[in-house]
Amino acid sequence: MLNLQNMFRRNVALSAIFLVLFPSLSPADWIWTPETGKFINPKWEVKPTPEDQLEYAQSFKDKGNCKKAMAEFKKLIRAYPRAKEAPEAEFFIGQCQEDMHKPYEAYQAYQLVIDKYPFSERAAQIVGLEYNIANHLLENKDRSKWAETVVGSDDRVIEILRTVIKDAPYGKFAAISQYKIGLYFKEKGMYQEARDEFEKTMNDYPNSEWAQASKFQIAMADTGRASDAQHEQKVTSIAMEEFNEFVKTHPDSQLTPEAQAQMARLKAREAENNFVIAKFYEKQKNLKAARIYYKEVASNYADTSWGPKALAQLKIIGE
Repeated sequence: MLNLQNMFRRNVALSAIFLVLFPSLSPADWIWTPETGKFINPKWEVKPTPEDQLEYAQSFKDKGNCKKAMAEFKKLIRAYPRAKEAPEAEFFIGQCQEDMHKPYEAYQAYQLVIDKYPFSERAAQIVGLEYNIANHLLENKDRSKWAETVVGSDDRVIEILRTVIKDAPYGKFAAISQYKIGLYFKEKGMYQEARDEFEKTMNDYPNSEWAQASKFQIAMADTGRASDAQHEQKVTSIAMEEFNEFVKTHPDSQLTPEAQAQMARLKAREAENNFVIAKFYEKQKNLKAARIYYKEVASNYADTSWGPKALAQLKIIGE
């Protein structure tokens, strides 16, 4: 009897010290249990089996109480890290984060399942969910503003897409993820980086539909590079050749009309550049050089708006 009293006093003393050290924990959170002979905090307790704990946590998720559900899922993971229910708990944390409109946190939770439990039956499903998260961020109309608010940085979209490729390099989302990395850089005006990613799509997934699209996008990236560098005839010529090659090899592609339209724009740009050079020589009173460039535009770019303009200038300065 004396030993029990001493044990009780000792536990009370230890509990008092604990509460002094951690004042944020209310005494009401602690309950004395005669069965264990100690105070316990029900908030930290888990159900006797991982199955029971998973069911308990899911009951909160089903009611829409994601914060409470995540707390209970985390308890399961801490108490039963080797149980088959542990990866399920990690997965449902990701589901909760999606329900709470926290896409990047959802991605992180999903990825923990693959990283910690590589043989989980959820792996293929998770790769698809991660791709959907990245795709939603990419296609959101107000992506830049929205993504920086919700995700933190657009660059995280690339992180997610690269993770999709790493986790399932030959899965159905790999080729399109690689292709969309290229699109991301192209939209950002990072044309050389975009070109590199599209080439990687063609090299790594040559038999996919995205290889054909990448060939078109490489020409588009070079078009962007040409517009960045005014009068850069070499880059424009490369883009023209790439579009021409695409049209020849893929005459029935849905992208062929756009490729032909781009070729027309590039041709008009080349004509404009030559016309500007001719005008420069004309102002410098170098009429011989001016005539050479005006004639070039008039004969080789007659089907552009600059052809008639060049002919008019030749009449003015004399052929």
